[in-house]
Amino acid sequence: MGEPDMHRREPAGGDGQNGSGPQRGAGRTGDSYSASVDGDASGPVVVGNHNVVIDGDGSHVTLIAPQQRPAPVRREQAVLLPRRQREPVGRERDLDALEAAVEEGGGLVQVWGPPGVGKSALLRYAAHCLEPGRDGVIFLSAIDHEVDDLAQKIFEACYEAPDYAPSRTEVQRLLAQLELMVYVDDVDLDLRQLRALTDAAPAATFVLASRERTLLGESTSVELRGLGPEASLSLLTRELRRPLPPGERAAADELCTLALGLPLLLLRAAGLARVDGASSVTLPRPAEISGLLPLLFQRLGAAQLRALNLFATLQGAELSAGHVGTLCDVSDPDALCTELAGLGLVVATERGYRGAADAVPEVRRRVSEPFPADRLCDHFAQWATAPGVTPADVADHARALEIAAQLAERHGQADRAVRLARAVSPLLARSLRVGVWGRLLDQGQRAADQAGDNAARAYFTHERAVRFLLLGQKVLAATLLAQAVVLWREIGSSHGAQAALDAQQYAPQVVPGPAGPGAGTGAGGADAGSGAGFGSGTAGPTPDVGAPPVPDAGASQVAAHGMPAGPTGSASPATSAVPPAPDAPVSVLHSTSQSVGQSSGAASGGSGAAAGGGAAAGGAAAASGGMGLLLAGAAALVVIGLGVQQIQEWNRDSAGSGTSRSGTGFGDAARAGGSGEPTWPDEPTPSDEPTEPDGLAGKWRNGAGETFDVTESGDGSYALGLTSTCGDDSMKFTGSNGRYSARTKLHTQSCTFFGTKEMTVTLASDGQSADVVTTDSAETDGTWECTTCGTETDTWTRVD
Repeated sequence: MGEPDMHRREPAGGDGQNGSGPQRGAGRTGDSYSASVDGDASGPVVVGNHNVVIDGDGSHVTLIAPQQRPAPVRREQAVLLPRRQREPVGRERDLDALEAAVEEGGGLVQVWGPPGVGKSALLRYAAHCLEPGRDGVIFLSAIDHEVDDLAQKIFEACYEAPDYAPSRTEVQRLLAQLELMVYVDDVDLDLRQLRALTDAAPAATFVLASRERTLLGESTSVELRGLGPEASLSLLTRELRRPLPPGERAAADELCTLALGLPLLLLRAAGLARVDGASSVTLPRPAEISGLLPLLFQRLGAAQLRALNLFATLQGAELSAGHVGTLCDVSDPDALCTELAGLGLVVATERGYRGAADAVPEVRRRVSEPFPADRLCDHFAQWATAPGVTPADVADHARALEIAAQLAERHGQADRAVRLARAVSPLLARSLRVGVWGRLLDQGQRAADQAGDNAARAYFTHERAVRFLLLGQKVLAATLLAQAVVLWREIGSSHGAQAALDAQQYAPQVVPGPAGPGAGTGAGGADAGSGAGFGSGTAGPTPDVGAPPVPDAGASQVAAHGMPAGPTGSASPATSAVPPAPDAPVSVLHSTSQSVGQSSGAASGGSGAAAGGGAAAGGAAAASGGMGLLLAGAAALVVIGLGVQQIQEWNRDSAGSGTSRSGTGFGDAARAGGSGEPTWPDEPTPSDEPTEPDGLAGKWRNGAGETFDVTESGDGSYALGLTSTCGDDSMKFTGSNGRYSARTKLHTQSCTFFGTKEMTVTLASDGQSADVVTTDSAETDGTWECTTCGTETDTWTRVD
């Protein structure tokens, strides 16, 4: 890039609130456009090497050769721009500094500053007016998005490839040479995640906006501070929408000074002067600058309060104005949301609005009950299945859907959460946003367990298995697929069971234990005893218990997970006598011998059905055994310590009903004795093996979608940093055995101590989630009352 003034592009005209991006000049790209990322609402999608037919009763997966993947077509220019807006007041120097940083930053620039300082406004304006990269310009919001989903958005902006999500390696290959300008707003990613995102497009220049400077020494940074006195006064006057009376100039100057030049506070001060309705301008007094929110709320109507309660309940999730109108019974939701945005109480986003985070406590002071969970779930479930709603529409509202399901579950309405999750999951899968799809599947699984809905358990277990398979996490996929077969058969769904069995050929197979007397080929024929086998072919010879495993190509998956393998590559039938390797992630080895729904074959064949050394291409063959396919045939489930609660519960139930233990293991999909269907090696993917939780330390996400770090202090305690205008309010957690507690002080906005905050964190057995109880208590002399004190519960989820 050359000199700043030579490359700045002025945005197209308009009021800055709506409209498309600027038109490109001849010789570049022609008319500007936004990349279509809707996807097809029906038919298959391709994720990596897998073709997936999304089905509400269990999706079907097939493997495709690399040459059969879709061929992405490069767009001439990638143009994915945010909504237009007016030029930010007083940011000329900051814009120059940003442009210079882009030139000097080596591909990575960080814009940082406190909430309300105007980072989003600057980034949106820069995306329109600064010089794009040679191959285009892209604007993204990272709020509530996984890294892989953001990388998929970049890919879709650069390539025409409907219904195709390449693997991470393929995305990096396709984007490797593209010189893009990528603006990412609301970045709340740790260093590892940031590197994964920027590595997806290594030749691109990334401009990241965040609250704090996190990339020390790795980027050029631009710190955004409050506006100067003249710029503050100009912004205040512009937002008043009428001239400032001469008699108010001194008060306006003092107001701007006490607001520290923060545009959000100035916007609210002007909004408060407007809502008074007087013909003359009456600014709030300077002393009221720290209490603008209560003053604004005093002047709001019932419809506005209902809308703000909705936004507060959804905890910052994005919501279109149409949903606000339907849920809050508002005839003109666009006007209402625009008015609330003008008051600084909601934030306009690319596709709708989200509530201002600091307005939530004031909402709760005035409306104690959150928006009804049943209305949210019923509305979203009906909307998601309405004609014309696209996968992209549902993906845009994924965070709101997730919170609605969580609320329903917490309020004893798990059946509604199940209905919502089942309605939106197929569309989220088709949107190719595997991150948010996974979060909704996890939420649906928890709700199904709480509701005791076996059909939903089968569905969510199956879909989670499919997702893990697509991500290359084959060990976990194999475990879930094995359980899905059981669950589908329990409810009598041959369709779902067959889909799970078909998918098993692409994952390491759960191998049955030793053959019992009278067991035959394991092909599911008359000799099969219980009539069940996991594959065709005959079992390999059984080595001595003490003999070392014999490695071969087919045994790689087994050996990688610390389980001895037999000469044919299948797990040794005698593995129950051989302890796993010390680092093996296997926590429980189960095989069951009790038949559920036994057939006549089970009586003649006893409890041991022989099985082939691998899985057939069509999955396991079953005779008349029904549920005996897994249970009567000594089928094994290997329970991985990855926080899959429903698998552990199923194993415990089986163990309590008279199961016996024998060997289990994983094999490959097409090794000796299998169908011989060709397979192709997967591209490099993250390891399947779980990371053992290190106590409370790590990165967590709370129920509001906010992420934060808990660090180990070295003395056995853990620290959660909570900085505020009153100083460091860090919480020091102490405890052991999965239960930790902490205590800190509470201050008013004027930094007056008035109470304490106590938190208790109880880790789940897998270490991947935690129940959190927070109690705020006040030390009052009786002359005042703490309206926000009390006890709240939350759930933290560990973030990889």
